Amino acid sequence: MCGALHGLTVNIELISRLDEALQSSGLVARGVFTDQNLAPFQSGVLIGHLGGGFWLNFQKWYLENPKTLNPLNAWSKIVIDAVARNVGGKAVYPSDKPYLPFQRWAKQAEGLKASPLGLLMHPKAGLWHAYRGAILFEQMFNYENHSLKEHPCDSCHTKPCQTNCPVDAVKPDRFDFEGCLSHLATPKGQTCMAGGCIARNACPIGFEYRYSKEQLAFHQMAFYKNNQNPSK
Repeated sequence: MCGALHGLTVNIELISRLDEALQSSGLVARGVFTDQNLAPFQSGVLIGHLGGGFWLNFQKWYLENPKTLNPLNAWSKIVIDAVARNVGGKAVYPSDKPYLPFQRWAKQAEGLKASPLGLLMHPKAGLWHAYRGAILFEQMFNYENHSLKEHPCDSCHTKPCQTNCPVDAVKPDRFDFEGCLSHLATPKGQTCMAGGCIARNACPIGFEYRYSKEQLAFHQMAFYKNNQNPSK
């Protein structure tokens, strides 16, 4: 199964249906989590991607729907809503308010930890992955805690993500969003806008999962726009 689920015993028929329903989109089932604060739901399956395997499918849809606001969120909801109906679950999304604890779910489901950029670090895909949504279920999945033996950042001595940012936005204890956004609005910042975050690109983990230049530019523009009015 692509995007194999870690340390759990779940309904095999359900997982097979998820795999089949997601296959054409390029998204995958990333991991299972439990949460006591979701009543009447008790468990969920994270849906996302490792690398850019979904990009061509999304791009084709976007060409047919060019005026869609927040197009990647819209496409993700179309795909995952349909899958949720298929398997009898409820779809939820990281972009919806009130915000749900997707990072906490990801840490439980896949044992991931944050990188200096604040993005969760995947042991194989590095920083080139994302969660597009989750499907909640009322049944409780048997779950065995999964954790990485070693955080990839712990053995990275040169920390290129911290030293390559042109405006030193990657601080030892935080990411300087204001400094980053101010830089992106300048002529010099257009290098980051066109080719993606220089600090993120400098990370050596998951090179084979790296997004295409077109996808990098798309995500960078989305990051810039979404953080112009963070209260909205």
